[in-house]
Amino acid sequence: MDAFDRALLNALQTNNRQTAEQLSEHVGLSPDACRKRLGKLRQSGVIEAEVAVLSPEKLGRGLTLVVEVTLRSESPSEIDAFQSRMLAAPEVMQCYYVTGEADFVLTLTAKDMADYEAFTRRHFFDEANIARFRTNVVMKRVKSGLAIPLED
Repeated sequence: MDAFDRALLNALQTNNRQTAEQLSEHVGLSPDACRKRLGKLRQSGVIEAEVAVLSPEKLGRGLTLVVEVTLRSESPSEIDAFQSRMLAAPEVMQCYYVTGEADFVLTLTAKDMADYEAFTRRHFFDEANIARFRTNVVMKRVKSGLAIPLED
């Protein structure tokens, strides 16, 4: 990866709807060169996905929660089972398997507290391997993103 690739990736992290022509002006390459480089970055997996960032509030899901989950058993099969359940749960926006006191940290969205309570009943209280969970309710979204700093 060279400086042109990093410049392309930085531009895409800001706005991935830019045309090859717009990107070429930003990075100093021809539109065709930008297209070829982007194709290689996508094919190699450097670019994992290109998504739209939606407003939870405008979609009726104004409650964001950060939840720490601790499992009773940390056997590989139990870890895999929990990960599979979180992958299948549409409310879960992010799920991290972590070190420390908790085993997983989740970021999820809910319509309201009743909706979150229903989630906890389905995914935590009804699961025998959940030892405990701790919920932090987000009061204000200060920064939300997935941009990775790229240095020259």
